[in-house]
Amino acid sequence: MSDFTGLVAVVTGSASGIGAATASLLAARGATVAGLDLASGCDVGDAASVEAGVAAAAEAHGRIDVLVNNAGIGAVGDVTANSDEEWQRVLNVNVIGLARVSRAVLPHLRRSPSAAIVNVCSIVAGVGLPQRALYSASKGAVAALTLAMAADHVHEGIRVNAVVPGTADTPWVGRLLDAADDPAAARAALVARQPIGRLVTAEEVAHAIAYLASPLSSSTTGSLLPVDGGVIGVRVPPRP
Repeated sequence: MSDFTGLVAVVTGSASGIGAATASLLAARGATVAGLDLASGCDVGDAASVEAGVAAAAEAHGRIDVLVNNAGIGAVGDVTANSDEEWQRVLNVNVIGLARVSRAVLPHLRRSPSAAIVNVCSIVAGVGLPQRALYSASKGAVAALTLAMAADHVHEGIRVNAVVPGTADTPWVGRLLDAADDPAAARAALVARQPIGRLVTAEEVAHAIAYLASPLSSSTTGSLLPVDGGVIGVRVPPRP
């Protein structure tokens, strides 16, 4: 496919996992991709860093048409487990960071005939999972913010949607599993709650992001698209 030919896409958190898979897929479908990542010197938790990174991308490529807000960090524990400082750190990256990047990119999107923002949410925004209180709060805010942004910018021709991944087989999940007392048992438990019988892949999430970002999806805005192996909507007996 070449539906992104001539378009410039900014992808945050592009160095690994879902971000890397998305950057690669958009490039394969014709986009010029500007990755904003800590590895390349852009910290979405810092306003000056974001403004510099977005300005550099716009100057280098002359335009920005698509923004994928993928950068984020995790947190483990119930509501008592994290300090005020950790709450502020996670919300600053996962929620305010998304707003920072969107704010910086919006002037460029307003000049694009194919403007789209795709936020990366999570099933924890709508499904209660244990030991994810802070992370769930941040992703619940991402879901709500996505819908508000879609309403604010629809008359400007800017579509805003979110992809809602389930547990994806990414380096971040790998690190969580490695830190468990029994990594093999922890992985088995994650797989067991997936109706499809395996974890979601980063590439599958990337394809959903590309669908939402594509000019071919010009009537899709204000959508939260699950890519979760059936966790949200499917109830089946355990696998034999």
